Amino acid sequence: MLVFLWYLLITKSRPTGSPGFAKFLLIVGIIRTVSCGGWVYITSSDDHDMHDIAMITYLVCTLPWMLGVLSTTPPSTYNTSLKYRRWLCIAFFTTLIPMIYFFIQHKVQRVKTAYTYYAFFEWSLIFYDVAFDAITSFDFKNFQLAIIDVSGTSAIAESHAGSLNAKKISYSNISNESFLTKFGRVFTKVRSFIADIYLAFTFWSMLTALALLIWYFPLWHMGISGYEVFLLVTVTPGFLAFDSIRRIVFEYRGYFHLLSLMGIASYMLTDPVYRLIASAFGIGISLLTWFGTFFGNRSKNVHLEYDISVWCLGLLLHNVIKMAWYTNNPIWPIMHEFNGGKNLIGLVFGTLSCLELIIRDFDNRKKKLSDKSLFNSPKFKKNWGSASLGLGAILFGLHSMFTDSSTIMRWVVDGYPNYGPNPITWGPVTIFAMGLGLLISTNAKLSTSFALYIIGCLSCIIIYFVPAWIGYYASLVLGAYFMAIVPHLIRSAILHNPGQTLFTAMMVYNILCLAHVWVVAYEFVPGGPLARERTNWILIFMMTFIGLGVNNITSIVENYKITQLKLIRYIRNSIRIAIFVITLLGFFVSFVRYTSAKTPIPHRPEHKLFTAGIWTIHFTLDNDMWSSEVRIRDAIRDLEFDVIGLLESDTQRIIMGNRDLWQYISENLGYYVDYGPGPSKHTWGCALLSKFPIINSTHHLLPSPVGELACAIHATLNVYGQPVDFIVSHNGQEENLLDRELQTTELARILRESPNPFVFLGYVVTEPFQHVYHILFNDGHINDIDPSESSRWCEYIGYRGLKRIAFARVSHGHITDTEIQVGKFLVVNDPNDKSIISNEQVSKDYYPSAMRFPEMFYNEGIRGHQYDETYPRYFA
Repeated sequence: MLVFLWYLLITKSRPTGSPGFAKFLLIVGIIRTVSCGGWVYITSSDDHDMHDIAMITYLVCTLPWMLGVLSTTPPSTYNTSLKYRRWLCIAFFTTLIPMIYFFIQHKVQRVKTAYTYYAFFEWSLIFYDVAFDAITSFDFKNFQLAIIDVSGTSAIAESHAGSLNAKKISYSNISNESFLTKFGRVFTKVRSFIADIYLAFTFWSMLTALALLIWYFPLWHMGISGYEVFLLVTVTPGFLAFDSIRRIVFEYRGYFHLLSLMGIASYMLTDPVYRLIASAFGIGISLLTWFGTFFGNRSKNVHLEYDISVWCLGLLLHNVIKMAWYTNNPIWPIMHEFNGGKNLIGLVFGTLSCLELIIRDFDNRKKKLSDKSLFNSPKFKKNWGSASLGLGAILFGLHSMFTDSSTIMRWVVDGYPNYGPNPITWGPVTIFAMGLGLLISTNAKLSTSFALYIIGCLSCIIIYFVPAWIGYYASLVLGAYFMAIVPHLIRSAILHNPGQTLFTAMMVYNILCLAHVWVVAYEFVPGGPLARERTNWILIFMMTFIGLGVNNITSIVENYKITQLKLIRYIRNSIRIAIFVITLLGFFVSFVRYTSAKTPIPHRPEHKLFTAGIWTIHFTLDNDMWSSEVRIRDAIRDLEFDVIGLLESDTQRIIMGNRDLWQYISENLGYYVDYGPGPSKHTWGCALLSKFPIINSTHHLLPSPVGELACAIHATLNVYGQPVDFIVSHNGQEENLLDRELQTTELARILRESPNPFVFLGYVVTEPFQHVYHILFNDGHINDIDPSESSRWCEYIGYRGLKRIAFARVSHGHITDTEIQVGKFLVVNDPNDKSIISNEQVSKDYYPSAMRFPEMFYNEGIRGHQYDETYPRYFA
């Protein structure tokens, strides 16, 4: 009741107030009230999760509620009410700091007395909240609400009318429209807004899935497969050159969006080829529809701004959803119900959104496209080529760097202790920066200024050259700049002939995407050596093309006029609210992930035993083109790895979907993570997961004068109080002997010069006892985990200063084409004691069951994983 009365107060007594904001405050107030009841009446002992969700929702809604009430306090009670409300607001949010601290102490650190302190602070919020709302007694002093018989026959009605007239309150401004009618109209607008944002989300989902699906085929062909041609479906906006297509797409956009959902429904097809075809069709239609919508509204600035803003909001939502699914997208065609996919739910929401749009457009079939008016206008006669270059480059920039909140963090990742930002806590900050950029875009002169462009260029340079925190801060600036400029680059492009302009723009996007692959895959593609390790060239071309596009915008900004001021205010307020809600959702996801992440704990501390291994995981795409991180997690969990090196792990590229699945595994199982050399280092990646704290680590790019660039991580871990060094490495291909010799020589130097016990986990590409093998083990002063095994080829495990007790080879389970190699080691008091080295094989009964390999992998194994027939092997 209080929330509804406040809505009436600020809409009826403050005619200059914003009705839209009042409705927003009403909705927030209702949600806040319901959620408050949720955590008050559902205690943590009744339903812990529901209590926490209700509490978080209440806290999130309290911020806009209190600030909204402060800003809408009536002038008549301004001094008194505002003074008390300010102090209570400060007290409320100050209390959150110790409350959250003790919550983390209770939930994460498991401190026994923390929940008692947390409860005191939690319930003090109720006191501040009730006191804050009690201040409304001052505001309602002069506010009167009456129920009147408008027929005029009631004496009570006449009495009230006379009383109110005496107070000079006129009812002529009170709308005859019922509250339910108003609420229904607001609900319809909100529903339409949400539907549009969701359709934008499906666009970004399909766009980011396309290259990921294409990548599966050259990955298994080890070179050009022919399926790369499907990238050309992105040029479908070029068909808007035909007037008939333009009109049909614009007038029946809802049906075209519905048709594009074939890309979302493609998960139903198990054959990878058919899945790719359906997905390519979906994104082709979606691109055609979105640019058809932009083009159809190009002469209507207000509608065009709305469409472009919604399209950008879809990107923000895409980032939040990926953050909630640990950098996967639950509606991608590589997902299904068994690996975390929500494809059917996404398809249903997409269908409902399309139906909403179809119904909305049903009565508006006479929309006209003013084809000639803008083409013949001299004031827009700028270079269409520059407009195309700018649009293609900005689309590539957003896709390559900002379709996942953690991607740019991996661009600037470095070794410990200067590792850089944590994706869990800093992911929402990336999303916030992008949202801020979208807000800046409404100031056309600022966002298209040369000064801001220079700032964007400097940020790009810093990202490439400066790692860790400084590089990340620069990426926030670049993300904000990209979001600020993209609406104007789209507006510029659609003012020209759509055939040549949009076709060229999408070809620029495609070429930059291919170059983004060529810089790392140069060993397997035609003309590869020309693009080898040339990410700097790609960034130069990208920012130059954007600069040409910005320069082309000048005359458009000068002639950009908005006549429907009331409507544009409403739209911009809606966009601001959406940015606020999406950003808050991002922080909520961050909080949930942070509090639910498991603390790393070694499996067998009582024996000072650790299990270490190596696995090449093929970018977490399994043999049937499904995302494999859930099955990888299960294998790592069941084999009880304490340390594992993962190769072919850099998935923060366009062709891998800008994923970082080590976030999922590390949080779910409790591991420290070193991501290894990032995307800007031009390797296929190597990662390290550890149950032990990482003291320091160094990322190495090994000598590779001929073939692909090889990567390595050299890390020192605190293993039961003993510093132990680990190397995870991925050497070059069989064809490049010189590369493998030089790379192994460098690895041997690192191994030899370390004074600590050492474990080598690497992909060496050699037969045992050949030249490269001897460089590694002899020159590196390490021991082979099983020198009697002669059938190895790629993966090797070596050690020094530790007691090796067991070795096993486990099949890949159709997740990849490479086996898992696992070793068990004991930390000893004297690492220099030579007697700990023994190649005598013993029965598994020689060791207690806690020190053995799991029984579940014997015989047929589990989930397709089983021990090699002669393994495990135990050593005395």
